[in-house]
Amino acid sequence: MVLNYLIIYIEKFNYLKKKSTMSKEKKTFTIAIGSGQYTKERPFTMLRFAYTALLEGHEINIFLVEDGIWVAKKNQDPSTYDNVGKWLKDVINEGAKVLACGVCMKARGMSEKELMEGVKKTTMNGFLEMCEESDNIIFA
Repeated sequence: MVLNYLIIYIEKFNYLKKKSTMSKEKKTFTIAIGSGQYTKERPFTMLRFAYTALLEGHEINIFLVEDGIWVAKKNQDPSTYDNVGKWLKDVINEGAKVLACGVCMKARGMSEKELMEGVKKTTMNGFLEMCEESDNIIFA
């Protein structure tokens, strides 16, 4: 766990250092995560991408759909895997907008109270709005 925090801070330091010497066009990325957090590495990889993009000055929207809604479940405490909930919290703290599919939540028996702070329940209209304002859309 300490290693994960160290990796985050090293990545943040390196990107802030690079950012000061480079100027790039700011983009908006929308990432749809449809896999559960501990069944595949895809959510972990997408959150690392989101964190990196935020450090580079880009904007990030994340839409949690299908089993991806579990990425936003409060109080995750995996014993043998990186804490994806911690990564999501870090991405939110860096400024990402995160929405979860309400229909998917209902189908899986998840209530809004179970979502971590900073994640809001939405409909496909919320996802559509995210996509309309994006330069790039990634579905993982």
